[in-house]
Amino acid sequence: MASNSSKAVVSFIVGAAVGVAVGYFLNSDKKDEWVDVLKTQADKLKEKFNKKKGEYEDALENEMA
Repeated sequence: MASNSSKAVVSFIVGAAVGVAVGYFLNSDKKDEWVDVLKTQADKLKEKFNKKKGEYEDALENEMA
């Protein structure tokens, strides 16, 4: 079993790596491109969710009638 100090060191290294990655992303030229891609994907997912939600609501309404 790992000691608390080794867990702390690993946590620090992982946190530093994540911080470097986030900093690189925020300073990269492709940031706007990535944000646009993520927004597009989020919109598609939202449309699919709303479509399925409507289908389930209709099915439930038909069952209740």
